[in-house]
Amino acid sequence: MSKVFTRSRVVVAAAGCVALVAGGAALGLSGSAQAAGASPAEQRNVQVWLTPDIAGATTFADSVSTPGGAGFHHYLSPNAYTARFGPSAAHAKAVSDWLSSVGMTQVRVSSGRDYVSATGDPAKVKVPGSLAPDVLGVTGIGEDGTPGAARAAASSRSASSRSASHQAAAPTCSQYWGQHVQRYQPAYQGLTKGSLPICGYSAAQMRAAYGATSANTGKGVTVALTEDSTPTAMFATLTDYAKANHLPAPRRDQFREVQGGAVCVSASSTAPADRHAMAASAAAATSGPPVDDEAEMDSEAVYALAPDADQLMIVGGGCDQGLLDAALTVLTGDGNHPSATIESNSWQIPVGTEPAPVMHAIDLRAAAEGVGAYFASGDTPGLTMPASDPYATAVGGTTLGIGAHNERVLETGWSSDQASLDSGTWTDSGISSAGGGTSPDYTQPAYQKGVVPASMSQIRVGGRPVTGRAVPDLAADGDPDTGMLVGYIQQGTDAKPGPYQSEPNAGTSLATPLVAALVADAQQGRPAAFGFINPLLYRLSGTAAIRDVLPPGAATAQQDRDGYTPASDGLSPSVDVFGVTTPGAGQQVIAKGYDTVTGLGTPNGGAFIDGLRKAAGR
Repeated sequence: MSKVFTRSRVVVAAAGCVALVAGGAALGLSGSAQAAGASPAEQRNVQVWLTPDIAGATTFADSVSTPGGAGFHHYLSPNAYTARFGPSAAHAKAVSDWLSSVGMTQVRVSSGRDYVSATGDPAKVKVPGSLAPDVLGVTGIGEDGTPGAARAAASSRSASSRSASHQAAAPTCSQYWGQHVQRYQPAYQGLTKGSLPICGYSAAQMRAAYGATSANTGKGVTVALTEDSTPTAMFATLTDYAKANHLPAPRRDQFREVQGGAVCVSASSTAPADRHAMAASAAAATSGPPVDDEAEMDSEAVYALAPDADQLMIVGGGCDQGLLDAALTVLTGDGNHPSATIESNSWQIPVGTEPAPVMHAIDLRAAAEGVGAYFASGDTPGLTMPASDPYATAVGGTTLGIGAHNERVLETGWSSDQASLDSGTWTDSGISSAGGGTSPDYTQPAYQKGVVPASMSQIRVGGRPVTGRAVPDLAADGDPDTGMLVGYIQQGTDAKPGPYQSEPNAGTSLATPLVAALVADAQQGRPAAFGFINPLLYRLSGTAAIRDVLPPGAATAQQDRDGYTPASDGLSPSVDVFGVTTPGAGQQVIAKGYDTVTGLGTPNGGAFIDGLRKAAGR
């Protein structure tokens, strides 16, 4: 274990706020490393993250992100950021020399001097006191290399039963909201009927819900998608998705896929199994999706709403460190420019698992370079990282009912009380919801002042009141009952791509690329990238640009207050009652105006695009 420092509170300026970081957590070593450690026999790739000029970068990031100032939208190139705010070459060399001196091999300084990577026995990585000021934290110590560990994933029932619904004697899902309504007994929370969940919305339904038009298609904008595993034949899948959804075929040069991080398995480990096989095994145990189609969902969600945007898919190494590397790869780019100006990150890392200062430094670099970093708020109640960082745009989830004529039948925050029916008795299994809440680690950023009510921003930390950074900032469809139909190609037993298939999927890992795509539409043709969007976004609170998301009311039709899933595949009938929050569970509520499930609300089509452009003033 690394040296443990005396507990203290370190104050770091951030977006008009301060970070309340508990010192002494083994110099930022991951929580998993502290809890379990790593076998001395294991050879792992670790990264020692270097301390940049946080104060200077914060001041600069605020100046380029806040409308009205002289520095607004005057961003730095990756090389200029490194030269101005990055760790010095001398500090990087000192850390490199130390790693070599303790027997670590393959020591390398990253292109932007953000970290020094090395391979070897992680027990040797005990940062000496003389280097402590130069080190933000260490990653890779306690990771087991399990692909998808940090990925947001949400499914309460087997998706395969819904996608095959049309073959069943009785429907198990609906093509549009309210197509099939099922009565049930006994009553649950006073309800006796509910609408069957969606078989998976088409691109046309999504486009109608979010007001996508042929005028704004993301042309000229590059959206980066960070992933934890490589999809099978992604361009072919995207082409098939476009054909199935009556969209123009993607251009060959419109999609690129690159590796963005070291593979996160120890040198002594065997290679990870095929991701689809692993997902199928997990699905059998949890009733989740039978395949891992998360990367496909990201790409297709962006394509559905921004079909002319370029896509850059960056695949990490299948763990937390690999995902952080993927996010950073976008920012270092070719040195002269970042690889994209919008970065969609459909994953989360549990708070305390990885060093928060490392994630904060990445988000600061993104803001300074004019890259909007969009992060899923998570698919369980409460906070996650990096979404709770004040320089991330956190995307929450909604339950979205699209009717027979593509009209909005219902929309509320995704926070549902789940129950299953066994032997005539309902058993409550708890809350399924998007993540959110109020951070105890970061005080309220300037852009949230006057918008987030005190009832949601004020919490107690260590017995004293603190006004914290509230999460999320914005939301889009994320409820598994109202998810999107996602296409994928599965690798066959002959190691060749199989046929195009589809299944419904959702979660805030769907909501995030949907929001990223709409921002790409708004950014089309603009003289400068929107960059870190929150200071613009909160100026749109209460305007037509944002659709306020409310809890179900007394007048809401009963079939629009819950989703009912019939018995199938050996599973009991179940019901999801919409808009139910548990007091104290991450301080989450659904309310008029800002709330901690949907943030400001959900983008309102053309008004959102026009509002962003007007707020940017150019």
